[in-house]
Amino acid sequence: VQLVESGGGLVQPGGSLRLSCAASGFTFSRYTMTWYRQAPGKERELVATITRVGGSTYYADSVKGRFTISNDNARNTVYLQMNSLKPEDTAVYYCNARYLKTDYWGQGTQVTVSS
Repeated sequence: VQLVESGGGLVQPGGSLRLSCAASGFTFSRYTMTWYRQAPGKERELVATITRVGGSTYYADSVKGRFTISNDNARNTVYLQMNSLKPEDTAVYYCNARYLKTDYWGQGTQVTVSS
């Protein structure tokens, strides 16, 4: 089982990034996929979720209107499009897959928003 995040990097305030999380080793379409992030000295927080049934989405208030989560079942990949980035979005972003009591995590990708 693998979740491999990519797409992080350094971006100026107001810029955009698209994170990808490529999944393998499990039935991707059965899992609810979530992006979390963790900033230095802070707890990990949920950023966005897309459910396995119906593809409903949920966003943290801090990113609502700026971030968009989507998935591609044919590619076993979940994306996080991040627009209008702010310095407070700086964190390590993690991909999570959850189905019943099963949880998988990626290794994380660093996003730094700075001028």
